[in-house]
Amino acid sequence: MRARLFMLQVLVLSLLAVLAVRLWQVQVVRGKEFVSAATQTRTRDVVVPAVRGQILDSRGRPLVRNRTALVVSIDRVKLSRMPDGGDAVLKRLSVVLGQPVKDLRKRIRSCGPGVSRPCWPGSPYQPIPIDNDVTTRQALQILERQEGFPGVTAEVQAVRQYPHSTAASQVLGYLQPVTQQELERRKGLASGFSGVDLMGRDGLESVYDEALRGTPGLRRVQVDRLGKALGVERQVPPVPGDTLITSIDAKVQEIVEKALANAMKKAPRADGAAGVVLDAKTGRVIALGSAPTYDPSVWTGGISDKEYSGLLSDKYGKPLVSRAIKGEFAPGSTFKVSSVSAMLHDGYPINGRYDCPGSFMVGSRPFNNFRGQGLGVLTLHMALVKSCDTIFYRAAYEQWQRDGGIKPKRRTKEPMAAMARAFGFGSRTGIDLPGESAGRIPDRAWKKQLWAVTRDDNCKRAKTGFPEVAKTDSARAAFLKQLAYENCLEGFQLRPGDAANFAIGQGDVLVTPLQLARAYAALATDGKLRSPRVAWARIRPDGTLVERIEPPVTGRLPITEAQRLYIKRALSEVPSDGTAAGAFSGFPMDKVRIGGKTGTAEVYGKQDTAWFASFAPTENPRFVVVVMVSQGGMGGSAAAPAVREIYEGIFGFAPPESKQPVEAALPDRRPAPKLPVIRPDGTVDR
Repeated sequence: MRARLFMLQVLVLSLLAVLAVRLWQVQVVRGKEFVSAATQTRTRDVVVPAVRGQILDSRGRPLVRNRTALVVSIDRVKLSRMPDGGDAVLKRLSVVLGQPVKDLRKRIRSCGPGVSRPCWPGSPYQPIPIDNDVTTRQALQILERQEGFPGVTAEVQAVRQYPHSTAASQVLGYLQPVTQQELERRKGLASGFSGVDLMGRDGLESVYDEALRGTPGLRRVQVDRLGKALGVERQVPPVPGDTLITSIDAKVQEIVEKALANAMKKAPRADGAAGVVLDAKTGRVIALGSAPTYDPSVWTGGISDKEYSGLLSDKYGKPLVSRAIKGEFAPGSTFKVSSVSAMLHDGYPINGRYDCPGSFMVGSRPFNNFRGQGLGVLTLHMALVKSCDTIFYRAAYEQWQRDGGIKPKRRTKEPMAAMARAFGFGSRTGIDLPGESAGRIPDRAWKKQLWAVTRDDNCKRAKTGFPEVAKTDSARAAFLKQLAYENCLEGFQLRPGDAANFAIGQGDVLVTPLQLARAYAALATDGKLRSPRVAWARIRPDGTLVERIEPPVTGRLPITEAQRLYIKRALSEVPSDGTAAGAFSGFPMDKVRIGGKTGTAEVYGKQDTAWFASFAPTENPRFVVVVMVSQGGMGGSAAAPAVREIYEGIFGFAPPESKQPVEAALPDRRPAPKLPVIRPDGTVDR
């Protein structure tokens, strides 16, 4: 026992000796060194965000601009390191901002599966804005008592503002925080973000994000050992983002959106609409509308779960989706400009006479004209004016037979499909907006591809049928079962009915409103197919031109000049003597003559899709206007009146029921001829 006590005493004395030696080293030998380290300053680098560039219309009017606001942000990492998880800070902040603590916690939690909005979709290591418009008094309460609000900042920042409310919302796009995954995936991205910067997520904000965002600055701050700022050691000012000038005309855009809204009101079952106005000569976009639409300011300051769900909901018409570039619809008779071009290119005489009976037998099935009406013997000119279907059924059936019919030749010509692709259908236009759809040209190759993908399901359904449909509609269930059986065995075949429907823009043909507008622009002007552009130029804030953005020529219509002019002259009679005559009754054609084509496309289980594709003035086209109304009914009664309303607004013509003069959106009857001038101080000279 004595030996053990002795060893314990030796151990304790040894430890005390080691501690004494260490204290002597710290306090005596290296004392001055540690005192100096404790009192010296350190530096921290702070990334300073650049002011995001404006988006202007073709006349220099702002579509998107910035306003300054006091923004309160929370550093969630600092809060999480506090003993109480930041509860005390959030309670004090709740009193200042007048927001419940639970709402503040929702705003700083990370978005993810099963997490409802509001939540934070960005990196958790960035300051999280929780209020984008506090008062000066609220900001001072936070800044003057920083010891009570650790991890909370209040700074003046630029916030996006939309002067024209809902105008061109799908074109402009919106901003969202950069995510941690993006920072990790893209090396060097983190150094360019201040923690409060946002990235473009759709529209022009996304496509031209880098140019609009500008270059962030750097502030190197001296801090003491407690992290308190003592002064600025070095400062590199941020470079504001470029101003993006678009070819959009704000007044025409508002006219288009109003016309779409009116068209939907007049068609009780309409569930969507789209409108396109192009500069016929250059391919620039003057207006691009989609209805329903929404106010993009909903993204500013965080969006609620209800608001976000509404933007993607079928109930509200998916207002976040642009039907003008993403919506795919059967074009109906507006597609006949491609079909008649295919006929002429295939050798059908331009001055020939063609029988237009009320019905034409395609194989063993009759294909009818509208309401079964026969129109006698017509030229191709009058076939377009009066929109005769049976002439096109016959031509498509004859071409299908020459290709071998059900047993196609080794090399088929498929004149209708080849011409449609030459018109730009079935491929993206290449517009400078994200998410564009390609449409669909259902040729023989497409049928084989579809059959390969759907064969197993069709064969299965041919045996089991459609019991879920039979519960409510036994006749339709029987039809679907028979169709599945036929597609299982021979779904790879292009049937004669497929060819006939193709010729009048029905069946499996799908186009976007923008594709149709581009095709009509080529037909009405010089035959060149252009890739439309919304952006016109990038300008530095001091007015220096960075880049002029030109719509490139991507193709040429494979028809002769005489054939193109022949079709154009036929379309020039549609609003006065053809299927759109009722819609344009009383329109001052002596001042501005309109050319165009109606389209009424059948959709199973729904109302028809209404179209009108047009150009004006016919003698020297400057504008192409296309309107589509989903479930709108007939093109001549739903879409054509909306196009007329757009032209009345552009040219300043009062509608028949109004006695008040109308101010023309474009008094000189042409798109903006030159870029607006930005002065060195950043203001616009219009």
